[in-house]
Amino acid sequence: MQITHLGHACLLVEVADQRVLVDPGSLSRLDDLSGVTAVVVTHQHADHLDQQRVPELLSANPDARLLVEPETADLLAKEGLGARTERLDTGSPIRLGDLTVTPVGDRHAVIHDYIERIGNRGVVLSAEGAPALFHPGDALDADPGEVDLLAVPVNAPWGKVSETIEFVRRVAPSRGVIPIHDGLLNDAGRGFYLTHIGGYGLDGGVEVLDLRGAGPTTL
Repeated sequence: MQITHLGHACLLVEVADQRVLVDPGSLSRLDDLSGVTAVVVTHQHADHLDQQRVPELLSANPDARLLVEPETADLLAKEGLGARTERLDTGSPIRLGDLTVTPVGDRHAVIHDYIERIGNRGVVLSAEGAPALFHPGDALDADPGEVDLLAVPVNAPWGKVSETIEFVRRVAPSRGVIPIHDGLLNDAGRGFYLTHIGGYGLDGGVEVLDLRGAGPTTL
């Protein structure tokens, strides 16, 4: 499995002859992406779905499947992309060749009582002989089962580092965590978060696989 962190919550995952782009949002680098076989959108917020740029991305990748959280599918239908969308329904895995995309979870984490909660679907990407990766979108309550790699949101308006650490400890990825959702942080602040997550995410610590700026990385 090869993973590229394209900024904030966006990962390009290359495994089992698939190139899967997860959460192409407004804080991510989306230029010059080709050969994408699937675009996965966990929810409708702009930092996970850039509605201005996604049509161009899909035009550049005409064979890419568009797998989206159901409320987001309704939103994209209004933008003329309804015929292309496939819904991510919890409990209904989607096959991409030898790769399985398993949607998990239901709702976005609570931001505060004055903002209505929206749908959110995390995804587990798994293929025989490759690590299983869980990208949770914007929620910490889904149960992905046993996974090797956990994409962990580092910072968010809805986030609290104690909850992040408990999330990592509950999921207990066997290989380590990949920091995502870090687009609002400066370098110093980001370092504080990664120290907490790495030091306390599991008894004895958890390996932090920091892919920011690393380019395509084989895991």
